[in-house]
Amino acid sequence: MSSRVPGDQLRKLRIRLGITTRDVENLSQKLAEEEKNPEFQISNAWLTQLENSDSVPSIFKLYSLAAIYHIKFTDLLLLFGVDMQKVAHHQLLAPLPNTHLTTLEVYDAEKTVSFPVRFDRSFDLDNTNLLTRMVEIWGEVPVALLQHLDLRHNLYGYIGLQDFTLYPLLRPGTFVQIDQRVRKIQPLRWRTEFDRPVYFVELRDGYACSWCELQEGHLLLLPHPLSPCSVRRLDYGKEAEIIGQVTAVAMRLTDTPDSAPDGIVKPPRQA
Repeated sequence: MSSRVPGDQLRKLRIRLGITTRDVENLSQKLAEEEKNPEFQISNAWLTQLENSDSVPSIFKLYSLAAIYHIKFTDLLLLFGVDMQKVAHHQLLAPLPNTHLTTLEVYDAEKTVSFPVRFDRSFDLDNTNLLTRMVEIWGEVPVALLQHLDLRHNLYGYIGLQDFTLYPLLRPGTFVQIDQRVRKIQPLRWRTEFDRPVYFVELRDGYACSWCELQEGHLLLLPHPLSPCSVRRLDYGKEAEIIGQVTAVAMRLTDTPDSAPDGIVKPPRQA
């Protein structure tokens, strides 16, 4: 599919399949009847116009073409300039203010990414170094394979840009991995704030990521001592429920402009 004109590419694809515009019309009619939605139907005249112009079909008709031509829906979207693989990138460009759950979604399971296949056995893993120096062999690994590494037990959350509950331990904009198996507060002893368990909590109106304590049937969401946030006291089981324990984080080490909370003074920039 190298042509820049989507309609022309669709016409070539239809011809290679050995079907006429009338065939497409009949097949799409059956699909529309099956789905009980006339929007799925493609008329002979409409398809002819699409193949000879720069028109953009609706999602229903695009779905019908994907089904009839036995082609991936994502590939048809790509013909019209919509690359679903860029969704995650654009999500990062449009950060949300509130903390929420997020997903690692794969739109094309057949695509591959470069991934370490074998590490250099002589490399000292105890010392900090570049990943490229640790890897002996890189290979192309299907994205779908990576997707199954730990999704059985883990969810992923995002700490909103306005959520300073555990700042500066966890900065706004941080992604966290959540173990759903740990849904109760663990009575473990901890020596430092880094050892203290962090939990992802579902609220009536959103989510929170914080230290937690139970007190007389209430769940206390405890902020970091340096955070401008206050302790939140919620009815456990009604107003708040623990989704799981945070087990890993991906976090920026520097603040973005104007991202520090009020009352926290940023250090001056070095000349």
